[in-house]
Order: sequence, then C-alpha cells, then structure tokens
Amino acid sequence: MATLYTQQTKNVEKTWLLMTVFFVVVIGIGWMFSYYYGNPDILYFFVAFSILMNIFSYWYSDKIVIKLAGAKEASKEDNFDLYTIVENLSITAGLPMPKVYIVNDPAPNAFATGRNKEHAVVCATTGLLAILNKTELEGVIAHELSHVGNRDMLLSTVVVVLVGFISILASVFRNSLFFGGGRRSGDGEENTIIIIIGIILSILAPLVAMLIQLAISRKREFLADASGAMLTRYPEGLASALQKISEYSKPMVRQSTAIAHLYIADPTGGSKFGKKVSNLFSTHPPIEERIKALVG
Repeated sequence: MATLYTQQTKNVEKTWLLMTVFFVVVIGIGWMFSYYYGNPDILYFFVAFSILMNIFSYWYSDKIVIKLAGAKEASKEDNFDLYTIVENLSITAGLPMPKVYIVNDPAPNAFATGRNKEHAVVCATTGLLAILNKTELEGVIAHELSHVGNRDMLLSTVVVVLVGFISILASVFRNSLFFGGGRRSGDGEENTIIIIIGIILSILAPLVAMLIQLAISRKREFLADASGAMLTRYPEGLASALQKISEYSKPMVRQSTAIAHLYIADPTGGSKFGKKVSNLFSTHPPIEERIKALVG
C-alpha cells in the first residue's frame, strides 16, 4: 500500500528517470541534426543544451509555471482567509510556509508547484475563493500541501519544461528537413531514411509528451486527497469542494496544456461526453471516483 514516504521515494526516482530520458532524447535529436548537416559541433551543442535544460528545469520551472498560469503573489492583507488557511495547515503538516499566489479566473481551481518544500508555491483562482466556504477551502489547500509533502511538485513541474522542449526540438527538426539545407548530396536512399526518421520523430514527440505526463500516476491524486483529509481530519470538506468544482463546466480563461496536470481539476472544462473521453488520457482520476474514495 502506498504511503507518504514510499510516494516521496517513487517521485524522486521518477524525476531522475524523466531527466535521464530527456537527456537521451535530446542527444538523439542532436545526433540526427549533426548527421543531417554533416557538422559534429551540433551534437556537442545538444549535449550541453540537454545538461543545461535539466539544471534549468530544476531551478526555474516553478517560475515558468507561475508565468504560464498568469498568477500574482497574494498578500495577507488582501487575501486574509486564504493566507491564514495556508499558514495554519502548513504548521499542522510540519511544512515551511509556501508562497501564496492568486489567479484572476472565475473557474474554481488550484495547484501547487516548486522544486521542494522550502521553495513551494500554492495557488488558487478567484473563482475557487468565491464558491467555497472555509471548510471546503481548507480541504483543497490541504490537498495541495499534501502534494508538497509527497514531493509530487518537483516531478510535475519538471515535466512542464522538459516535455515542452522535446516537442519544440522535434518540430524544429521536422521543419529543417523540409526547408533547411541539409546533406542533400551523396546517398539519396540514406537521405530518405533520415527524412523518414525525422517525420516519425515529429509525430511521436507529442505522444511521448503525453505518455510522460501519464507517467505521473493517478495514484498521486488519490494519495493527496487521502493525505489532505488526514491533515484536516474532515474528508467531507474536500469532497464537498470537489463536488462544487465539478459542477463548474466552463474552462479557465487562461490555459496552457503544459501545466494542465498540475491543477486539482481539469482546467479545460468541457461537456460530460468530452470528460468521459478525456478520462482515458488524463493524469487525474474522475472527480466522482475521488469523492467516493473520500466519503464512499
């Protein structure tokens, strides 16, 4: 059975695995570039690039997430209830006080980000603050703080940067095959093979990105729900909050697929049919199942 400590270890292992996969994929793309253009310096550049991107994704991915979400830091004076709830639950959980951010959006949602518990961020939308009562808001914040304690954030946040760059590099390579001035002389069959590989790579890159996001197990949401319920000692609060969130079907005004998996609920909204289809490819389990696990 998964516990807080086994989940922490698994998430650290997954993060290292993800960074290794990124390193290998980027070097592979670099080799294809260097071969296609007949310039080994390109491969050296990609090796350095992959190393720097791994470092960058670790240190700065939380800032990228905040920027993509359009979040602004919240003050205690202007957001007293939210700030004090985060503060009190952090003390109860034995965690450092994270920074508190607000997204000006009517859709009720929340997320946590940051590379570790000392550099954590908890963010809520104005829509969430508008529809939840204090008990329900405590349930949501406890859920997000559980992601901090479970070390889910590092894995989830690193995905945002690394997956995005893999897709960009694949797209650049695909465009260079058709519009660039690569190695056109020599063995025509060899050139054709390289072009085919490039096309396949550009097609598979988004699928690889999706699979990496799916590698962030749905169990993390159930575990965060359970950990949050233990923190507040009132699972009905989070269950009621999830019910209210699920009843709001409109999408968030500002969206980015790169950070969709960070939110407590799907930020795209959508119809019930669309939600049933998306459940097959979602990193989040259906809210109905989460509510049942909490109070069923």
